[in-house]
Amino acid sequence: MSELNRREFLGAGAAGLTTLSTLKRARASASPSPSLADEDPLGVRGDFPVTQSGTTYLNTAAFSPIPKSVEQAGRLYLEDKMLGRSRNSEQREEARRRFCELFGVKEREVAFLYSTTDGENIVASSLDFRPGDNVVVDELHFTSTFVLYRQLEKLHGIELRVVPHVDGRARLSDFDARIDARTKLVSIAWVSNRNGFRQDLRALADLTHDKGSLLYADAIQALGCFPVSLGESGVDFATSGCYKWLLGTPGLSIFYVREEHLDRIQPDRFGHGQVLRELPGLTFEMKTTAEKYEYANPAGGPMHHLNAGLGYLSRVGLSRIEEHTASLGAELRDAIAKLGFTPFTPANHRTPIVSFEHGRDPEEFSGRLRKENVIVTLREGGRLLRASIALFNNRDDIARLVGVIETFA
Repeated sequence: MSELNRREFLGAGAAGLTTLSTLKRARASASPSPSLADEDPLGVRGDFPVTQSGTTYLNTAAFSPIPKSVEQAGRLYLEDKMLGRSRNSEQREEARRRFCELFGVKEREVAFLYSTTDGENIVASSLDFRPGDNVVVDELHFTSTFVLYRQLEKLHGIELRVVPHVDGRARLSDFDARIDARTKLVSIAWVSNRNGFRQDLRALADLTHDKGSLLYADAIQALGCFPVSLGESGVDFATSGCYKWLLGTPGLSIFYVREEHLDRIQPDRFGHGQVLRELPGLTFEMKTTAEKYEYANPAGGPMHHLNAGLGYLSRVGLSRIEEHTASLGAELRDAIAKLGFTPFTPANHRTPIVSFEHGRDPEEFSGRLRKENVIVTLREGGRLLRASIALFNNRDDIARLVGVIETFA
């Protein structure tokens, strides 16, 4: 595991607090004592073995545990492989259909790639950058986006303009001040992996289009957290890996290209998967839908996992998931503030991701988390604690984390 991954995945797991009195104090800090309804509000905890594993897992923004149905889908894939069968094509098209139904897009607008970063690279490679062009990016974005455009600064002489956050928010007015006639693209983290800030996609899309530019969204911390129609959001392009809130596994991502841009955004590599029809003389008619970005076979196991994960999210309901996780997020943020820490996550903000700078020794903090079996992420040199709340978490999980934090207040 790389040094960056080690820093971002510091944590621990969950048994409980060391004494009954500590647990009671933690619950009092986080929320009123949980009722039976609080123990499993969405009726899903039995589907997630992590909830019976002896850990309190509050780290889905890094990597999501999967429900049993996803694990079973993976076993079916391996059984088929073992016996020389394949359902890969059927699984791919069912996953595409489920994604489109869940997130309000057309099947011709959706492709399967291998990572979130793939999508933004494809978009950037088609924009014909010239010296003096610029890209506007928010400070709360993920690292890969900065790496991409810093390289394009060197290669093409473009300018990277960064919108700074103000109190954990990337403000619309600050985008407005930086977008001009030479802005080829505005790239945002729809939901920030740093603090859970959720951008108003419709408002930013309107601003971007009024200025003659295009909008790309890294959606890996958004899709699966709340109901949305990508088609109505105004965003031009979006990509999401599948191993977080979509309940899948690494090796697969979903790339959305608004239909009107399919001719402009060209593949950045080529292979048999893009062929619509073979022609004489080893020539080919190529696909024109978003499938033209699928140059090779997608990962079979992750496709089975994604298909099952999308089905699971559809059954539970994204509205129910948002209400549950955002409410717990608000409780956690309030509890952190009451203990005297300053949350990095904005107030009155519906998000399952909550972070704050703890101001304590990172090694001591991570050691306490490990001891109490609470899994979160310590980021940015260990200074920033980030907790992320999934559909299987409950108020007792929040209380356990607050109990650890309370010992450092």
